[in-house]
Amino acid sequence: MLEIDKQSPLPIYYQIEAYLKQQIDDGLLKPGDTLPSEREFSEQFHVSRMTIRQAIMNLVNAGYLSRQKGRGTFVASQKIAMTLSGLTSFSEEIKHRGMRPLSRLLSYEVIPATDRIAQQLSIPNQTPVYEMKRLRLADDHPLALETAYIPVHLLPDLTQDDATGSIYAYAEQHGLRLKNATQTLEARSAGPEEAKLLTISPNAPVLLIDQRTYLEDGGMFEYSRSLFRGDSYSFTVAMDRI
Repeated sequence: MLEIDKQSPLPIYYQIEAYLKQQIDDGLLKPGDTLPSEREFSEQFHVSRMTIRQAIMNLVNAGYLSRQKGRGTFVASQKIAMTLSGLTSFSEEIKHRGMRPLSRLLSYEVIPATDRIAQQLSIPNQTPVYEMKRLRLADDHPLALETAYIPVHLLPDLTQDDATGSIYAYAEQHGLRLKNATQTLEARSAGPEEAKLLTISPNAPVLLIDQRTYLEDGGMFEYSRSLFRGDSYSFTVAMDRI
């Protein structure tokens, strides 16, 4: 049991935060476990609820805990470790980790490429492209929001049903050979609608990844923007000294 040291230079909320983090790291609190309420913690540690709230929110923002409105605070699931090397699809990555991938199609339409999309795909303005917005899940747990753009002439028969599965696998089954991709990563906060779809708190940390996927002949296959939950992912980059 934690004994609060009120004479310590460390803030009380930090002492509580470190204690709970150690409980999680040691496996005494396991993924899915429900934490006591702020009131119960306040009575247990003899501190204000505001102090408890600060410790809890820091752990939520760090990915150790998750809050669900009306249900409480839970120990978050272990983060999915992604390696940013090798071109794999979301479905392939999730299956590799023993989970069931699912794509919930939020919107699907053919649009004329705007200046920005045309530039990203290296195609003329107004070229017809698929715009597909998908919520990506693993074992029914929302992990990412993705908006993808693909020139229609590359996959002229792509249907909404096809878009709920792995588009990479569909493309390769239809004779396209994918070669590589470039990614740009940026940290930001989730907006209200994004947070609702990802079941996270508004302004929770997310990672924005812009990806450009290339065909073996050097042409562009896809441009996508994906928002990954900060509490569910960690990314590892392999680098060689040059």
